[in-house]
Amino acid sequence: MTELPLLFTPLQLRDLEMKNRIMVSPMATYSAREGRATDWHTAHIGKLAAGGAGLVFVEQSSVNTQGRITHGCLGIWDDAHIADHAALAALIHSFNAKAAIQIAHGGRKGSSQRPWEGGNPLGEADIKARGEGPWQIAASSGIPFDEGWPAPQMMTAEQIDALVDDYRQAFRRARAAGYDVIELHCAHGYLMHSFLSPLANNRNDEYGGSRENRMRLPLRIAAIMREEWPDHLPAFVRISSVDGVDIGWSIEDSIAFATELKAIGIDMVDCSSGGMKLPRGNSLVSRTPGFQVPFAERIQKEAGMPTVAVGLIREPDYAEAILRDGKATLIALGRELLWNPNWPAQTALALGCDPEWTSWPEQYGWWLKRRVAQQGR
Repeated sequence: MTELPLLFTPLQLRDLEMKNRIMVSPMATYSAREGRATDWHTAHIGKLAAGGAGLVFVEQSSVNTQGRITHGCLGIWDDAHIADHAALAALIHSFNAKAAIQIAHGGRKGSSQRPWEGGNPLGEADIKARGEGPWQIAASSGIPFDEGWPAPQMMTAEQIDALVDDYRQAFRRARAAGYDVIELHCAHGYLMHSFLSPLANNRNDEYGGSRENRMRLPLRIAAIMREEWPDHLPAFVRISSVDGVDIGWSIEDSIAFATELKAIGIDMVDCSSGGMKLPRGNSLVSRTPGFQVPFAERIQKEAGMPTVAVGLIREPDYAEAILRDGKATLIALGRELLWNPNWPAQTALALGCDPEWTSWPEQYGWWLKRRVAQQGR
């Protein structure tokens, strides 16, 4: 009997079994209205879930209105959002996939235009063009994200306590919506990352200074996430494994952070990178296929924490090799799935582990199978 590729070997996390080890990465689409999902989200998530991945993430959802990046960000700050998320989770489940959600706060990168509108801070022109004005942003410190960006309000201890409660309520709403996996966003320059990185955090209280202090708030919220999330279901944390080259938050910091996350019961670290504005010489040199895989490998091996590898992983054989070599436990795809949402199902066929086309929705899998058979005659 031929050994099943690891990519299509079911993965057990706590009591949750995923049908394969392919994960749809959370990808912000900035298409919500007042935090509510729209028909776009149904079409977008449905397309991705139909493609055969074992775990499908709904995009980052804002923990409160201040935490939005744009006016179009999906929300989970109100009980009114639960029904929309429940519909998305049910849609994912209908394709025999597990449903996941990422909970986020934009921090000092909030109050900005959608990427296709320029991605700059909101201003008078946006009010005139779309009636979308700016709001007060907050972060670990009063350091602007970049030149020309507004300085965020440095969060007080009282505001931090209120934020922690916002996260707690968001975690509860996510479970009420029926998600199987939850992820805390601590990457890409957003609020939690701004507490972790010395490039964005110049506080002199219990949340700033030493690495231990800078990790305090993300760990506090991650512990609440684990407390609120059912014991039988897994919880993830996404991190920027490094800020850049020889600057700011380092891979050694990430290993230390992952070790603490493991101790409080987090099940997986999702290993991305970047998100800070850096001098040219300190930016990650190249975005070649798998450029972030070494981060996932070190964290998995040195912290003993299962990891998600993400970043321009396009070829099935390469994805399989990452798993076979013990460099990660899950493979996440983002832009590749926007280009080809059927990548998982096509890969199952290419690797010879789905001769009956069960990775495809039955509504058109039978037709495609017949067509292939006819072409082969």
